[in-house]
Amino acid sequence: MWTSFFNAIQYLTVDVLMVPMDWLAKLELTNWWAANTLNWIFIIICSIAFVYWLKQLKIFKANNEDEQDTTAHSFLK
Repeated sequence: MWTSFFNAIQYLTVDVLMVPMDWLAKLELTNWWAANTLNWIFIIICSIAFVYWLKQLKIFKANNEDEQDTTAHSFLK
């Protein structure tokens, strides 16, 4: 009983869930840029979010709404 259960988990992870990773590994051998397109998209999104976050921090600091309490938690007092 347990053997078939673990074989089912192996089939699910290796033969079903890893198919996109295998495809990307094969694609990387022919075209590195195409294989890493998703990574570049995430890097661009994170960069845009980081710049937006820094602009918001600057706006709050300019309006003196920036609360910089070093004792933010009671255990730091």
